[in-house]
Amino acid sequence: MAGNPKKDFKDGYDVLGDYKTPSRSFGKKKKKKRVGLIIRNVFLVLLAIVMAVSGTGFIYYYNTLDSLNYKDTGDFDESENYNAGDKKKNSEYDIDINDGYVNMDLSEGSLLNDPMVLNVLLFGADKNDGTSQRSDTMILLSVDNRHQKLKLTSFMRDTWVYIPDYGYSKLNHAYAYGGPKLAISTIEQNFGVSIDRYAIVDFKSFRSIIDILGGIDIELSDEEIDYINWQSWKNNQVETRNELQDSAGIVHLNGRQALWYARDRGDAAAGFSGSDFDRTDRQRKLLKTLANSMKSASLSQIVSIVNEIGPLITTNLKKTEITTLVANSLTYLSYDMQEYRLPTDGNYLAAWHYGMSTLDVADWDTERKNLAVFIYEELVTDALDGYMTYQVSD
Repeated sequence: MAGNPKKDFKDGYDVLGDYKTPSRSFGKKKKKKRVGLIIRNVFLVLLAIVMAVSGTGFIYYYNTLDSLNYKDTGDFDESENYNAGDKKKNSEYDIDINDGYVNMDLSEGSLLNDPMVLNVLLFGADKNDGTSQRSDTMILLSVDNRHQKLKLTSFMRDTWVYIPDYGYSKLNHAYAYGGPKLAISTIEQNFGVSIDRYAIVDFKSFRSIIDILGGIDIELSDEEIDYINWQSWKNNQVETRNELQDSAGIVHLNGRQALWYARDRGDAAAGFSGSDFDRTDRQRKLLKTLANSMKSASLSQIVSIVNEIGPLITTNLKKTEITTLVANSLTYLSYDMQEYRLPTDGNYLAAWHYGMSTLDVADWDTERKNLAVFIYEELVTDALDGYMTYQVSD
């Protein structure tokens, strides 16, 4: 039987990379990892931030960061020192990506990390005004510089998980209880992967960002077009029931229309098929489509876009974390994009808890191992032989 998660994770645990990583590791130990190691590619965090809501872009000039809405959650205390073996931080960030500590220990209580993989959790929320909200969207963007890939992992909001200090509930409740800090802690504890940063965009900002980008051209089905038209009309946003006259194929959407697309999970009562699984598929498709559309943009165009959308984004990325600019940033848009979703098909049960419809993971060991392999690939494969049962329990 695995240990108590409250005991295993509370002592020495803080969100966003402050977990005191066990000393065992995969392969050769290098110098102790700092969160700052991965900041060499910090512009990729900004890629994630923009992708979280509508598209993708890069910061090329340092003063562009003034437009970002930084929120200090107390996760990055530059005066705090950590013991040997921890993922260290200080005010002088080491940006050598090859100087890091790889932890592929899959045993109980360990958070996996690789200094060449930057994990950014992207939140989409109803509102971003400081009030308690459930996170409508949770997508982990893994910027994998080791394999030159961008990886998108959707976490289903109805997944039944253990929320530290609150007990079991739906995953999206963690954000309502404690904002991004608790949501990240919950995902780290249940799925075993270290998360480095986060970004939040609400519905209003999403619409504005899509409009700033000039809209999006995306392939839609006839039913998806009709759903967008129906929601816009039903919510008194347009005067006609059939605003979009397009047939199935590539359709140009403005911000309002793109938001309805991203939120589309069907509506049986209104005659629309679909589920929350379909909605997460659409969200990843939206991000990939916008990333592809930005491949032909120049750096000056991207800088202009980021200056406009910066105030619409809330993030814990600090301005001091960007000390150098990467001239070849556009090459990252050529990275292959892969996608994933948790829980995976065949490994969950539809259930009810306290009157709520939930997704109960059937085999947590399998779910964690599959996520680890998706993000870290061959670094995990050899470590699986030493895998120990990792069971969240009271």
